[in-house]
Amino acid sequence: MNIEKTKELVSLLSSECENLQDVQTMLKNLFKDTIEQMLESEMDEHLGYEKHNILGNNTGNSRNGYGKKTIKTELGESEISVPRDRNGEFLPQVIEKRQTRSDDLETRILAMYAKGMSNRDIEDHLRDIYGVEASAGLISRITDKILPAVAEWQSRPLDAVYPIVFLDGIIFKVRKDGKVVNKCVYSVLGINTDGMKEILGLWISDNESASFWTTVCNELKNRGVQDILIACRDNLSGFSSAIETVFPKTEQQLCIIHQIRNSTKYVSYKDLKPLMADLKKVYQAVSEDDTPIQK
Repeated sequence: MNIEKTKELVSLLSSECENLQDVQTMLKNLFKDTIEQMLESEMDEHLGYEKHNILGNNTGNSRNGYGKKTIKTELGESEISVPRDRNGEFLPQVIEKRQTRSDDLETRILAMYAKGMSNRDIEDHLRDIYGVEASAGLISRITDKILPAVAEWQSRPLDAVYPIVFLDGIIFKVRKDGKVVNKCVYSVLGINTDGMKEILGLWISDNESASFWTTVCNELKNRGVQDILIACRDNLSGFSSAIETVFPKTEQQLCIIHQIRNSTKYVSYKDLKPLMADLKKVYQAVSEDDTPIQK
């Protein structure tokens, strides 16, 4: 892809890729699918047999379709399908009957998809989500259903070329050694040559060393990525050298959102709102000549 085509694509995408909320938007479907798998496992445990299994014949209770439920999360609203049983006895646990908010459940679930979480970590994570009242059988059922989906998602093939990738971190809480601690999941959002957004992967690490980012880049390459034209990032430690090692032709650009955040640290609160309004016009301008800056 030549530089003119790249500029054209960047121009077309600029209105959609102004901020890294796109990462959260893309993660909503992953959260929704996982919640629904967990609810299916809960129904399996409730009835005592899996869907379509002949063991369910003449048991006195069976599945009875699905109900729709809208959950408010930090990622935005998400509509999920909740399985029902004919006797009306099924009581969901991960999302309770009258629960309308996620209570930070989304980040804890998405963390399970990050490279760096072992199978034991995922099982402990699920046990922490469900609490001490959850049976060992339920946790085992959910783990068996989630692990293949996690492995498939982590290793799925990627496109050969991504014109733009964005990097960001998502903070979540996890229980470790009896204490609740903050962890950061690093996400890579790619824009493919058709202009579609795609989460390329999630990684968890205690630090942002050069070796960590080299591992991330090498994993992308091993899954099929041959070139990245522009990498948008904040000033993450070690990432610059890592991207140069694995993708030496990639142009690196500091993320606009992080630049704005760094700039506003020096602005008083009363001046912040009008400044942000002016900056919005600047970053939405097609070219430098169209920016509303007095020369």
